[in-house]
Amino acid sequence: MDDVTPSVGRGARWKDYRAHSQDLAADERYESSATIPDLFKTTLLKDGWWPLTHGDQATWLVELVKRAPLPEALDTNAIDLIHANHFFVLPFAEKMRERRSIPVVLDTHDIQARQYELRNRSGFSIPPYVGYRSMLAVELDWIKRADVCIHLNSEEYAAFQQLLPLAQHELIYPSIAPAAPHANGDRAIFVAGNNAANYISVRWFLKYIVPRVPEISISIFGDIADGVKSHDRLLYREHRNLFRGRVAEIQSAYADAALVLLPTREGHGLSIKTVEALSSGLPVVATSKAFRGMGIDPSQLRNVCIADDASEFAAAMMKRRGMSERSDPMTSDTRALYEERYSSERYASRLGDIASKLMARMQAK
Repeated sequence: MDDVTPSVGRGARWKDYRAHSQDLAADERYESSATIPDLFKTTLLKDGWWPLTHGDQATWLVELVKRAPLPEALDTNAIDLIHANHFFVLPFAEKMRERRSIPVVLDTHDIQARQYELRNRSGFSIPPYVGYRSMLAVELDWIKRADVCIHLNSEEYAAFQQLLPLAQHELIYPSIAPAAPHANGDRAIFVAGNNAANYISVRWFLKYIVPRVPEISISIFGDIADGVKSHDRLLYREHRNLFRGRVAEIQSAYADAALVLLPTREGHGLSIKTVEALSSGLPVVATSKAFRGMGIDPSQLRNVCIADDASEFAAAMMKRRGMSERSDPMTSDTRALYEERYSSERYASRLGDIASKLMARMQAK
């Protein structure tokens, strides 16, 4: 858990995590976290929380995880491989392999220091402010301890090769379940979670594009409504009828879709909502920023229109909204790209090959 909680497994954060992680396949589950008493029983207040007040989210997360205990029932002798999903969980992995050497594969998920810097723009911190370079140094110090670094987009793959030239780097595009639209959809949809980058994108979309397309039915899915409401209540009230909230299954968001919108203005790393849009096979109107980290030219995809200007974006929406009626989404260019790069079979094959070679190498030592 990336926060302090009353005790392991208790508190609102744990409830939210359990509610939204049931789709993660697992034979066994173990839970751990730093607790509120740790703020006063350990040096977490000085080593973690104080840096956080200056914007140092990297140090805060590392110090949190350092204080998360190994679950008593966890048998580390039965573990042959650790697949970690963020640099800041590596202190926990280090505990798991104190008794014997266990190979660690780490997903980097973009350069997190960039995300923290972006998050700090809309957060609260006090001077002296901790900047990108300081947080990057913490991030790199832990990443280099992994045996293999897996990068999920082409940009971070190139960046980390340069930042950590002695580490082993692999590029594996992430896999997501495909979003299959129903026939005869009539809506333009936009899916966005509540974060700083999505707020910037949604605000631009609502202020400068929506007024230009009054005749198009638009649905905005995800909890980004909470972000708009808290940052710009007037804008939220003006467009509250467009927000549909979070959906339990992504298929629900695409049920009546005829057009997928990706008005991305900010963000780093490969965009999962862009991959979802590709998997649907529907016509897409997007900014060039939406295809960051994919290593492709989206203008070559026949059912995609790239528009970085608000008036051009609106015009493209008007032109593209009827395209789904004239073509089969499952035979579109974007669906073919999804199958080639982002299917579960492709991901499992690449990850399995890397993991098998790593374990064999470690056993041979």
